[in-house]
Amino acid sequence: QVQLVESGGGLVQAGDSLRLSCAASGRTFSMDVMGWFRQAPGKEREFVAAISWKGSKTYYADSVKGRFTGSRDNAKNTVYLQMNSLKPEDTAVYYCAADTSYSGDYRNVREYDYWGQGTQVTVSS
Repeated sequence: QVQLVESGGGLVQAGDSLRLSCAASGRTFSMDVMGWFRQAPGKEREFVAAISWKGSKTYYADSVKGRFTGSRDNAKNTVYLQMNSLKPEDTAVYYCAADTSYSGDYRNVREYDYWGQGTQVTVSS
């Protein structure tokens, strides 16, 4: 089992920045890829970013590329999502997820085995 706890969400204005954190505990050695997803009201959960837990690769959705940066600190078992130049359309609940048996489809919610509870990000115009 892997437990994930997100933090760092809040209410900001357009153009501001936020950094989300996701602290992992439990069988963290089994994690292959960490993902960030978001879900706005009335919409499906969508891929934001993925970070290789044991390597150096990161992947981003086109909508956040150049504005968001994913990183990790293995010593702290924590992944981060630095979000810059926030837009009102970034408003959503943000979730982190852990994949312990990576098959290559990092954009698919079904790829991930464990999920955090989510943290709300609200961007006002």
